[in-house]
Amino acid sequence: MNDTIRMSKQRRWSESKAHSSWQIFKIMAEFVDGFEALAKIGPCISIFGSARTQPGHAYYELTVDVAKRLAEEGFGIISGGGPGIMEAANKGAQLGGGKSVGLNIELPFEQHANPFIDRDANLHFDYFFVRKVMFTKYSQGFVMMPGGFGTMDEFFEVFTWGQLGLHRKPCGILNTGGYFDPLLAQFDVMAREGFLRPAHRAMLITGETPEGILDQFATYKAPDVITYLNEERT
Repeated sequence: MNDTIRMSKQRRWSESKAHSSWQIFKIMAEFVDGFEALAKIGPCISIFGSARTQPGHAYYELTVDVAKRLAEEGFGIISGGGPGIMEAANKGAQLGGGKSVGLNIELPFEQHANPFIDRDANLHFDYFFVRKVMFTKYSQGFVMMPGGFGTMDEFFEVFTWGQLGLHRKPCGILNTGGYFDPLLAQFDVMAREGFLRPAHRAMLITGETPEGILDQFATYKAPDVITYLNEERT
């Protein structure tokens, strides 16, 4: 019996290794396709937010407004390509005459391509980490609208990359109706404990209105995180 179990485990492990080898090529193909498509789109802003927000909801309409204003300023808009806030971002991009990009991913629920994505900018991914690279590499800034775990996962990954000095792009939180008040309070606790440095906090733009976010984007000057860290060590 033990020999049978061991042989079964070994067979599954061998099959897993073979599958992983083929996965490498699929991952490479996703990177190549994404790089080739997004390199042509010009300057963009990525907008993150909940897939569950319905048209007509205040957060949805606010996202349309933000995306439209950014598009009118010459930015394309990148969203996750699905419904909710993502759909609102792409809708605003089209209303503002900007490029409307969707980075879709296959999920068991909630995710489907919204109708406001430009036909040549509707990309599909199987791997979250490839998709996140595309969000970051081809954006000049990021805006987090109200959302849940997925929204925060995406936003805080790009913020962490900035914190590490891997980019110097503004990260904006639209704190409409005080939605993010508890999160911003936690930032204050982190700063008080020394876990969030002033240069890192300066990368994080917060505002309660689209005007508040967009004005700060227009005047944003990236803190030199690397220089700050070097000075702190000495």
